[in-house]
Amino acid sequence: MMEYLDQFAAFLSVYPAKLPQWEGVLIRAIKTTLIVTAGSFAVALVIGVLLALARLSKNALLRGIARFYIEIARGVPALVILFLLYFGLPPLGIVMDAVPTAILGLGLSTGGYVAEIIRAGIEATHKGQREAGLTIGMSSWQINRYIILPQAARISLPSLMNTLITVLKDSSLASLITAPELMLRAKAISSTDFLPMHILLLVGAIYLCLAIPLSQLSRLLERRMFSKLGNRM
Repeated sequence: MMEYLDQFAAFLSVYPAKLPQWEGVLIRAIKTTLIVTAGSFAVALVIGVLLALARLSKNALLRGIARFYIEIARGVPALVILFLLYFGLPPLGIVMDAVPTAILGLGLSTGGYVAEIIRAGIEATHKGQREAGLTIGMSSWQINRYIILPQAARISLPSLMNTLITVLKDSSLASLITAPELMLRAKAISSTDFLPMHILLLVGAIYLCLAIPLSQLSRLLERRMFSKLGNRM
C-alpha cells in the first residue's frame, strides 16, 4: 500500500515542477478554445434560427432545404466537415486559417441540432399568439421577432446551454486541423516533456472546470423555467 502511495505522490510531484513551464502555453490555448467555442455557437445560433423558421415556413421549397440541411448536419460527423473545409477548399482557391475554419465547421455542424431545438421551442408557444398578432396588423416578421422568438428562446435556453457544453468539448476536434487550442497544445507538450498522462489529466481537468459552470447554469435555468410553468398552472 505504501508503495502505491509513494508512486502516487511521485506522480503528483511533477505538477509543481512543470506547471510554471506549461502555464503560459495552456492559458493561450484556453483562450483559443473559448474563442472557437463562442464563435462556433454564435454561427450555430444564426443558422439554427434561420433553419427553424424555414422548417416552419409555408413554402415547401424552404422546408425541403431546411430539412435536407438538418439531416446532413446531424448525419455527417463534425470532423468530416472540418476536414472538408480545411483540406478540401484550398484546391478550389479558398484558404482559411485553422481557427476560422474550426469556428465555421463546428458552427455548420451544430446548426442542425440548434435548429431542431429552436423549432421545438417555437412549436411550444401558443398558436393563438400568432393569430392575435395578425389581427392587430403585425407582419409575420414582426410576430416572429417580437412575440414568438423571445418566448421560444426562453423555452429552448436549457437545451441550448447543453449544446454549448457539447460545442466546448467538440472544440478539441480543431486540434486535428492545427488550431492552437487545448488538445493541440497538450499533444505538443506531451511530445516534448514525455509526460502524456500528466498533461492529458490536466487538460481534462481544465475542460471540466470550463464545463461545470455551464452545466450548473443549465440546471438553474431548467429549474426556473419549470417553476414558472408550475406557477402558471
